[in-house]
Amino acid sequence: MSESIRAVERALAVLTCFTNQTPELTLTQISERIGINKSTVHRLLATLERSQFLERDALTGVYRPGNRLLQLAHLALEHNDLRRLAIPFLRLLSELHRENVNLSILDGTDVVYLEVIESPQRVKLAAVTGQRLPAFSTASGKAILSFLPEEIVQQLLARGIPQYTPRTLTSPGDLLEDFYRARERGFAISEQEFEDGINAIAAPVFNASREPIASISVAGPAYRLSKERMMEIGPSIVDTANKIAQEVNLAVRLE
Repeated sequence: MSESIRAVERALAVLTCFTNQTPELTLTQISERIGINKSTVHRLLATLERSQFLERDALTGVYRPGNRLLQLAHLALEHNDLRRLAIPFLRLLSELHRENVNLSILDGTDVVYLEVIESPQRVKLAAVTGQRLPAFSTASGKAILSFLPEEIVQQLLARGIPQYTPRTLTSPGDLLEDFYRARERGFAISEQEFEDGINAIAAPVFNASREPIASISVAGPAYRLSKERMMEIGPSIVDTANKIAQEVNLAVRLE
């Protein structure tokens, strides 16, 4: 491997250290995460900072994602066909149920929001495009995981399942049973599994081969979005997910 390729790989490793849970990191933390000595990491950070991919807080010395990354993220979202085709359907779903509506994709053991339509109600959830959440504890993630091949799910389960609330399902057996129920009814639910007081329901978006490529979810306060309410609106979310899938698959065939 050439030195230039190695440098690119190391720079990318630095950038992928930053997550929703760790939006700011010190040089030492980054060095420990990617297993590279501090002097090399310092040179990488200086280059990334000059290019505005990272910015450094002059007072604390911590690093955070810079403006150039924000520009690239915005560009990627604007040209994402899935997001573009889904937005009209997401807005209709938001008008129908008056709760947050999200479009998500799976990235390892997380889901990433490609789009968030905020609830028009006064009490609503704080969610933003680009946010990452744990797949096993959210309806958005479980809707995708439920329809993946079991060997892939088992590989992801082997990475561990953190507990976020007393209701979080951390047993692989319990999760697999939950996935089975989601496949049977066509949608997944999360009852305060990631955050106390928050419930959500989600359905997968399939490609032409019936593989889950994304999910759409409706999320809100548990007192408004009870289990009975989620079961009532589940079919409408499945229907919306299927309509989005039809649009996406048609666009693929026309390319």
